Amino acid sequence: MATTIHDVARVAGVGIGTVSRVINNSSGVRAATREKVLTAIHQLNYMPDPIARSMISRRTGSIGVVVPFFTRPFFMEVLRSMEIALEHYGSDFVLYNVKTNAQRDRYFSELPMRRKVDGLLVLSLPPDDSVACNFREVGLSVVLIDAYSPLLTSLVVNNVEGAYTAVQYLIEQGHRRIGFINGIIEGNFKFNQANDRLIGFHRAFGEANLQFEPELVVMAEWNRKGGREAALHLLSLEHRPTALFVASDIQAAGTLEAARQLGITVPDELSVIGYDGIELSEVLGLSTIQQPLQQMGEVGVRKLMELIEEPQQPPELLRFGTTLIVRNTTAPLVV
Repeated sequence: MATTIHDVARVAGVGIGTVSRVINNSSGVRAATREKVLTAIHQLNYMPDPIARSMISRRTGSIGVVVPFFTRPFFMEVLRSMEIALEHYGSDFVLYNVKTNAQRDRYFSELPMRRKVDGLLVLSLPPDDSVACNFREVGLSVVLIDAYSPLLTSLVVNNVEGAYTAVQYLIEQGHRRIGFINGIIEGNFKFNQANDRLIGFHRAFGEANLQFEPELVVMAEWNRKGGREAALHLLSLEHRPTALFVASDIQAAGTLEAARQLGITVPDELSVIGYDGIELSEVLGLSTIQQPLQQMGEVGVRKLMELIEEPQQPPELLRFGTTLIVRNTTAPLVV
């Protein structure tokens, strides 16, 4: 016969309510009592029924992750760190991949009512204030990563500073004609990262008293093909740039392809610096602006778990910095 929670309570000399609180790691149990219950669980080799446990705790043991275009390397690396962090908490995650505005809006409206997850991690999709208010009103814990709402706990990267650092470095290397391949706003998603990186680009030019040349700024899809096509355009100009700042490493991979196609050597004739610091950048020897991808996932999970335990916590804003990683695709301008 299978061991039950009643058996554990009898051996530990406590009520089943106390055993339940220990199993669910709830507060209000003295350390000595908790130790007795854990010892009894170990002695009896008791395995809590996950269905019964969820009925007692009103929790599912699952976390929802809402992410756009999750196959992109940036999102995949953040998701990988989330998965590892969630394993530590004994939780699974349910992935909701967003491809359209309608799909995003449906998830935001339906997930709080379904309650199939204990909380939501939302990547790069800032909800409107009305949506954020609804999350709070229904008691669903939500943490935003790479997105911001004043009503929800948000983890953001200083993209302005990151882009500024990249362009400033190229200027220090003697480059003056610097092109910028930025990402486009797909499906009307509010990818403010693209705007912030353009602001950082302008700031570096302004501080160096350099004239901004609009024809050297191109918007492209956030993928290798987009980066390649944008680079082919910029590098085919009569007076082409000597350096390119690219808004993502995956676009920068396409930029390097375009340079090879045109017979332009990197970094001797062209310097290229990307953004994100995904694993591919190291493989390519790409200079880049490193985002703290692993830390973003880990901290996001930890903050969400804290919110689930204490839902009344006020929203927090956590800012992450970036790091310039110099590799083999940037060099001083040879005049």
